[in-house]
Amino acid sequence: MHPHRTPAHLRSADGSPVRVLVVDDEPDLTEVLCGALSSEGWQVRSAADGAGALTLARTFRPHAVVLDWMLPDLDGLRVLHLLRQELETVCVLFLTARDSVEDRIAGITAGGDDYVTKPFSLEEVLARLRGLLRRAGMAREPDGDRLVVGDLVMDEEAREVIRGDELVELSRTEFELLRFLMRNPRRVLSKAQILDRVWSYDFGGRSHVVELYISYLRKKIDAGRTPMIHTVRGVGYVLKPESS
Repeated sequence: MHPHRTPAHLRSADGSPVRVLVVDDEPDLTEVLCGALSSEGWQVRSAADGAGALTLARTFRPHAVVLDWMLPDLDGLRVLHLLRQELETVCVLFLTARDSVEDRIAGITAGGDDYVTKPFSLEEVLARLRGLLRRAGMAREPDGDRLVVGDLVMDEEAREVIRGDELVELSRTEFELLRFLMRNPRRVLSKAQILDRVWSYDFGGRSHVVELYISYLRKKIDAGRTPMIHTVRGVGYVLKPESS
């Protein structure tokens, strides 16, 4: 059985907190993104337009930028081009409502490192940023791409989950839910917290969807084994290794 390890916060290569700049003109989205990024222990700043982002980037010197494709003054591609002139190695994650292959190729060809299509979950954005920063050598994490709780192991990069010696097949939402639980082992998470982080930021869903997906996970993770996913009545759910 693997020993329990709580995932440490990702840190920049020199050991200082990761710095992330969020650029989006939707105040509600910016607020939830900044809150989620700050909860990672990262330093976060935000701008509502391209000009503000470029001015802030010169002093803040972000390691990564979460950049909306459509801004009120400059489009995301133009902002990306100007950012690269100031910060050659900055990681850029595009937020885009556009879903065409042409737009995605244009963003990546222009120098964007990755993209997520709206609506997205906060866990997805965080995972993409962690991956970009690690691959660019700009940040490090003691456990690398693996989350380990008891005999449950998640390889975030390969998107594989193993319990004991058995590979567990999960849907995208099941994977994101389990990732959130595994990044917070032994911590009781409310249905509201889970909804906020695992479902899309504008989902507005009800708690029954959490109950439903917890039941799906239990069938795949706990079936025939000592349960790791526990219900705390009236509060939420907690993931604990068998020995806890």
